[in-house]
Amino acid sequence: MSKRYSALALAVEGLRGHTGWRPVWRFPKPQPAYDAVIVGGGGHGLAAAYYLAKLHGIRRIAVLEKGWLGGGNTGRNTTVVRSNYFYPESVALYDLALRLYEGLSRDLNYNIMLSQRGIINVAHSDAEMEICARLANAMQINGVDAELFGPEQVRRVAPALNFDPQARYPVFGGVWHQRGGTARHDGVAWGYARAADALGVDVIQNCAVEDFLIEGGECKGVVTAAGTIRAERVGLAAASHSATLAAKAGFELPTRVYTLQAMVSEPVKPVLDTVVLTLGTGTYVSQSDKGELVFGGGLDRITSFAQRGNPPAHEFIVAGLLDAFPGFGQLKLMRQWAGVVDVVPDSSPLIGPSPVPGLFLNCGWGTGGFKAIPAGGWLLAHLLAKGEHHPISRPFDLDRFARGALIDEAAGSGIAH
Repeated sequence: MSKRYSALALAVEGLRGHTGWRPVWRFPKPQPAYDAVIVGGGGHGLAAAYYLAKLHGIRRIAVLEKGWLGGGNTGRNTTVVRSNYFYPESVALYDLALRLYEGLSRDLNYNIMLSQRGIINVAHSDAEMEICARLANAMQINGVDAELFGPEQVRRVAPALNFDPQARYPVFGGVWHQRGGTARHDGVAWGYARAADALGVDVIQNCAVEDFLIEGGECKGVVTAAGTIRAERVGLAAASHSATLAAKAGFELPTRVYTLQAMVSEPVKPVLDTVVLTLGTGTYVSQSDKGELVFGGGLDRITSFAQRGNPPAHEFIVAGLLDAFPGFGQLKLMRQWAGVVDVVPDSSPLIGPSPVPGLFLNCGWGTGGFKAIPAGGWLLAHLLAKGEHHPISRPFDLDRFARGALIDEAAGSGIAH
């Protein structure tokens, strides 16, 4: 450890009120015009700015965030990364994200704490095992690691599970995805922000977009609380607020907004060294490096922008956790929160040109936004630079609803998206 970050240096900094730290990115004022403006300073927006500057050489970029960086879903999720999907289009998208994650700490020179501890989707019936077999076969055909496990193989990777044959949800087997795991959500946002800033990107916080500048039927910039900012191209990566902003530009997005609950227990000694998802309840859990159990479940199916808890949803999720892990029953909950997610009818994202020329979309990720951050940013950068799709993003264009080419991944993989 360098002197700057030694224990003594930390102590000295604390005594003087933490006034000596050097910011890792700038706090610039917005300029009147840029080559590209990206609305949304979460993971997808920051990643898009970074790849647009690094890969495409466009440096006059502004990322506009109405609050603070990563203050939305990027900082309010359960940190799982995976590419265990059914359809080839989804596999191409999410495995691109996972492959980028695998080299991201090196690429950004920032430790995102990627832990590929594996993820097991646990089946509790013959019907669920049939779904698992179909998923494992599809993953293997599409070039993604997958193994179909029986009960004893599941016991090997997650011995704390309830293996009682009389359990409400007995363990029949599951699908093992070794490359899945977790990453530090704040680290992903901070790493992209620092790297984008180093390439000259203006990352502007507390700058809400109030409207779009439309001239001759084309998007020519945005109107913000700090004034009008002109841009040759605009990317919209505002997650659950994308539909609200799209309405200001004059079109409608087929999204609905829900809350997704998550909880953290008190820390305990290591007891779970993989990610477990139970197909019977939709509950998923992993253990953090601090020893906390991080877990969640399905969507709270009441449309809402509220980032707070809902006791009935908590009860369902906790019940699912205790059905799978009765030994966790004595643990205390430390905290809970909710993320606000935008869900498309076929549970797949919207990536591509909007109905307004010059305005490009990256939204509709539902509960899959964090795991897709590198790919979502990479593909939005391609759209902004080239004005056209990359082959991986093409199936997720808004026009798929008119073409009838839906990608219903929630039904395909048998788990909540």
